[in-house]
Amino acid sequence: MGKSDKTKQARPELETVDEKLQQEVLEKYSKEENTVTEAGWHRKAAAVLALLMACFHIYTSGTGLLETMLQRSIHLFFVMALAFLMYPGSKKRKRPSALDVALSLVSIICIGYVILDNKNFLMRSGIANRTDMVMAIVLTFLILEATRRCVAKELSLIAIIFLLYGYFGYLLPGIFQTKGGSIRRLVDHLYMIPEGIFGTCLGTSANYIVLFVIFGAFLEKSGLGALIQDVAIALTGRQPGGPAKVAVLSSALFGTVSGSAAANVVTTGAFTIPMMKRIGYQPEFAAAVEACASTGGQIVPPVMGTAAFLMADYIGMPYKQIMFAAICPCVLYYFAIFIAVHLRAKKNGLRGLTREECPDLKKALKERGHLLIPFILVIYMICAGYSAVFSGFWGIVSTVVVAQLRKTTRMSFRDIIDGLILGAQRSVSVAVACACVGFIIGIVTLTGIGTVLGNYILVLAQGKLLLTCVLAMLLSVVLGMGLPCTGVYIVMATLVAPVLTRFGVPVIAAHLFCFYYGIMASITPPVAIAAYAGAGIAQCNPAKAGWISFRIAFPGLLVPYVFVYNSSILLVTGAPLLETVSTLFTAVAGITMLCMAFERFVVYDLKTWESALLGAAGFLLVIPGAATDLLGLLSAVTIIVRQIHIHRKRRASAGRQTPPDKPQ
Repeated sequence: MGKSDKTKQARPELETVDEKLQQEVLEKYSKEENTVTEAGWHRKAAAVLALLMACFHIYTSGTGLLETMLQRSIHLFFVMALAFLMYPGSKKRKRPSALDVALSLVSIICIGYVILDNKNFLMRSGIANRTDMVMAIVLTFLILEATRRCVAKELSLIAIIFLLYGYFGYLLPGIFQTKGGSIRRLVDHLYMIPEGIFGTCLGTSANYIVLFVIFGAFLEKSGLGALIQDVAIALTGRQPGGPAKVAVLSSALFGTVSGSAAANVVTTGAFTIPMMKRIGYQPEFAAAVEACASTGGQIVPPVMGTAAFLMADYIGMPYKQIMFAAICPCVLYYFAIFIAVHLRAKKNGLRGLTREECPDLKKALKERGHLLIPFILVIYMICAGYSAVFSGFWGIVSTVVVAQLRKTTRMSFRDIIDGLILGAQRSVSVAVACACVGFIIGIVTLTGIGTVLGNYILVLAQGKLLLTCVLAMLLSVVLGMGLPCTGVYIVMATLVAPVLTRFGVPVIAAHLFCFYYGIMASITPPVAIAAYAGAGIAQCNPAKAGWISFRIAFPGLLVPYVFVYNSSILLVTGAPLLETVSTLFTAVAGITMLCMAFERFVVYDLKTWESALLGAAGFLLVIPGAATDLLGLLSAVTIIVRQIHIHRKRRASAGRQTPPDKPQ
């Protein structure tokens, strides 16, 4: 996603990368940005469809959602029509072909049939006629093709495997055998009832996700990006290694309005990566810092990644509880990155920005601070118990109203229209993914394969929670090589989260575990998409940037193990305050020790054995438990005291070598 005009006007003196390079990186590493680029009637048609889609969702969110099947089918109607007009069948094409237009029209017919025949369709629920079966089969192929184009071919492949299992499963031996498969059985379950295509995932997209994507687009159009940029530079720019800390803070803030890690990397990295390189950070390290910071944006409340809304619906928990539960894991993750860049800056003696290069914080807040009001309003409404749908509606409305308060942020009628179109178009890839994932969930509920696979995970883990968590983490990384975080979360929530709950792990902790690693797959090699996007901006080795991003984020990657073993830091489990504080303290201490071990620096460079001991101390502190905490603290104190002792000796030695001042 590119910057808005208001964002670019905010600080023209900052060095940024070429916009053409930004777009090339986006198209290469962000599937949802790889849309048609040539002007023509097709772009106008897509804009009109997107505008109608946005207006429909804003209207129903303000006046009341339609009946479940109707709301979801109208949502999918717009999404599928847009998918084939916006995403060409081949990357080489810059405009839709005749086939693309035909597929868009067939999508309109297939879903229009469900909308127009809605009452009779519901009356036949679970008993498909011949027309229903034809429409269902055609729509299935269309969804799989749309997923290949605008999400990932791997997700299409996984969905096909599950569909084949639902049909041919009766031929398999042993516990994998299912009841006799038939096309009618699959159509009845996946198409005729809100269980498959029109299931919970698509419902979440139709009710919540599209609204908050439009909300983010409106904030961007109003110039919130400029405020985030100025505040981040004013607060951290002059510190040692300031530009890297600016990257951490600005990416975290920008992540609340951006659902894509790669898009966040390109948007904020366009000005943070050149600054980091200029003060002395290696290009690969600069790319890695931006990748880690941008990836974590999807766990920043109040507007987290799209999968957070799916989680709320999936486990039947109010969104505000999901939001509160994510606060401490989010803080711990960003604390780990912040400490890593600080230690690297101190180790290499890197400076920050000059006073002249940093904006005035008071002036920035005076000029654009009112743009925070919609955020505050949304947080208040969610915390007060209003639905996410109603909160999202008033977030959009308040953004338009508040933006008019100052000339620099005022939104014209054209800006509002563009915001509606942009928000609707950005939600297409997420909605298509949700529809495709419906096949997976539908087959799991139809066949019970989820329980079977869960039992196999338990067998592989030998009934141990730690091994189960490690297997779940590795599975997330593997899935994340090809799937977006939404797809990874749904697969993991379906197959792995129920297994974790068997060990007594709270439901919210089990699902946050899956959600967290579904997001972090973007910075875990061998396919670290966010790091590769950062490397594209930094013009450096992508593989090296990927491994550095993994090393920087590693202490933060251990956070899910903390709340799986002790869920008190999730703030919604009713744990005693003292337990929550003590767990947070040891987690912070452990993360700090791990960062020092990886950077091999405290006050001075560490020897190999010191790094190893400090790393072991970090692991012991991260693992909840009195014995491990005590042993970890003792190990950490040993190294830190030794570093302080060396520091004092060197200062004393330097003082003795300094010649006395000559008498006047």
